[in-house]
Amino acid sequence: TAPVSPSRQILQEGAESSRSRLLFEAFVSAGRVDGITMVMGLHPQYLSSFWKTQYLLLRMDGPLPYHKRHYIAIMAAARHQCSYLVGLHMEEFLQVGGNPAWLQGLHCAPQKLRNLNEINKLLAHRPWLITKEHIKALLKTGENSWSLAELVQALVLLTHYHSLASFVFGCGINPEEDQDGGHGCRPPSPHSDSSPASDDSMGGSGGEDAVWDVEVLMERMKLLQESQLEEGVTQEEMATRFELEKTESLLVAPLDIADHSLRSNVLCFVEDPEFGYKDFTRRGEQAPPTFRAQ
Repeated sequence: TAPVSPSRQILQEGAESSRSRLLFEAFVSAGRVDGITMVMGLHPQYLSSFWKTQYLLLRMDGPLPYHKRHYIAIMAAARHQCSYLVGLHMEEFLQVGGNPAWLQGLHCAPQKLRNLNEINKLLAHRPWLITKEHIKALLKTGENSWSLAELVQALVLLTHYHSLASFVFGCGINPEEDQDGGHGCRPPSPHSDSSPASDDSMGGSGGEDAVWDVEVLMERMKLLQESQLEEGVTQEEMATRFELEKTESLLVAPLDIADHSLRSNVLCFVEDPEFGYKDFTRRGEQAPPTFRAQ
């Protein structure tokens, strides 16, 4: 193997030192290191920036009290059925003095928070459908009205946690029952295949298993394509077989084999769970008008 240059070695050691410091700070402040922190810890500068953002959103001065900020995070994560984030912020909600009764479901939360359901649903799945009427309805004078400052903070929280849910899914971060609070992970080591992280490191079906599934699927696709080329299969037939192979793979798990108890614990914070993404512009159709906020 080629020798590592001194400058590169110093950079690597500096990155490891920075990562260790950040993870230590996380442990001291929270008593544990959650899965998101462990994964982002592989990129210390990114983790540092993320922490600052989280701190500004959840801890700094603002019109919304802390417990409502965490409840809004729960609503946003539940919209994407991200059980990891829902569980994490349920704990945070209680730690900052939130009413435990609200955690029985969205129907137990104050009407003011429940009024966010419609715009949460649209922001999560079809944001192009939002109009100024949705904003006006929340701001109109009344017992459960939102101030403009409150609504701005609420919308930033919703969009932030919609995005973070995608990060959690993309990195395979799953709840771990054996950890305090049931949420965390150990990221795959970038240096060694024999590290402790290789043993079910991402909570069952995540992480390493997901990588293995991708490799298996790609190998199956390669063999399928080779056999089709030999048989002289048309492009249409090849596309049909590809979709069938993908659907039958482990990567596309049907909902009926999912953990129903886990899903029900998340779906209690969701109204109209069947509402989801739908293409907003199709070939030959007129695109809907976009909403511009200045």
